Amino acid sequence: MVKKDNKKWKFLPLVLCILVVILSVSCRKCSIPLGRSYDYNNLLITYVADGDTVKVEGGRWIRLIGIDCPEFHESDKLFRQAREKRLDIETLKKFGKLARDFTKKLLDNKKVRLEFDAEKQDKYGRLLAYVFLPDGTFVNAEILKQGYAQILSIPPNVKYAENFLAIQKEAQSAQRGLWRMSY
Repeated sequence: MVKKDNKKWKFLPLVLCILVVILSVSCRKCSIPLGRSYDYNNLLITYVADGDTVKVEGGRWIRLIGIDCPEFHESDKLFRQAREKRLDIETLKKFGKLARDFTKKLLDNKKVRLEFDAEKQDKYGRLLAYVFLPDGTFVNAEILKQGYAQILSIPPNVKYAENFLAIQKEAQSAQRGLWRMSY
């Protein structure tokens, strides 16, 4: 009787090893590890979802810290922005597409460096980052400067909040980007 029970569990270690290998390979493909040991200095932008959200090689989503671009996909946030700005949905979607197009022109298929603040990830699993091009262009600030976003300061990620406020005021007074269109 004892020998029969041992045979039943004979292949369990092999099955567990195979399962661990399969899971580790599949998880490695879908995300960039979050931690100090990973090199965030040379990542390829593979997709621009909207004005403030991009995807990098490895499939990880990045949310640009400190800025908020208009939405163009139907969502609660789009309707909330429309109420706050007193704009109709279609006008706001148009602004969102302009912001996305600007960010796409700036980042699509380009290598970037990420810089983090106090919190590195949001509740949706996106990395929260300041994004820089190889020539030193500070992408978050450039989107604000050209008027395609407004500041969104969420503590504790406020390293550049004062700079961003000054940049936004300048874009508004110069009526750049969305600010020239009664945004």
